[in-house]
Amino acid sequence: MPVLVVATTNRGKLKEIGAVLAGVPVELRTLADFPAVAAPEETGRSFAENARLKALYYASHTRELTVAEDSGLEIDALDGAPGVESARFGGEQSSYPEKFALLYDALRARKASSMTARFVCALALVRNGDVIFETRGTVEGDIAPEPRGGGGFGYDPIFFYPPFGCTLAEATGEQKGSVSHRGKAFRSLAGFLRQ
Repeated sequence: MPVLVVATTNRGKLKEIGAVLAGVPVELRTLADFPAVAAPEETGRSFAENARLKALYYASHTRELTVAEDSGLEIDALDGAPGVESARFGGEQSSYPEKFALLYDALRARKASSMTARFVCALALVRNGDVIFETRGTVEGDIAPEPRGGGGFGYDPIFFYPPFGCTLAEATGEQKGSVSHRGKAFRSLAGFLRQ
């Protein structure tokens, strides 16, 4: 069975990805299996550029089929921020409640009337130094008036998904997986890997 390195150490992401790729004929490995490999600097100006950069970098170091993704939150009233800086927004060490507070402050400062936002996940798959598959998944919603829910991770407590009538942190894992940006991207990857 071929090895597929999933280039992340984020446990929340790994849980979502593992669920989507269950049944795909690959042996999943993560960056935890390659502790000597340092993380690259994410210099891309888009999610797709960062996904490609990370996939090429980690594939060159692991010598295995490697998938990397870059994902985050885009808020229309903030010109797409935090965007590719989602994980680093407010500083590398800031907690998600601190990030939420900064975003709500920015929205108030802009007197934003629209709270439309989306989660974006760009994914790249690399084999032998070549990008052999790329895709992008999105989910549209709104920024909730305040954080709600204890499920999910990251920005889920402030992302309101109208069809469910709740934030993604209030949705069940199964509900979230059925509509999430990462779920969509990795379902496309699963289809590619099964071909």
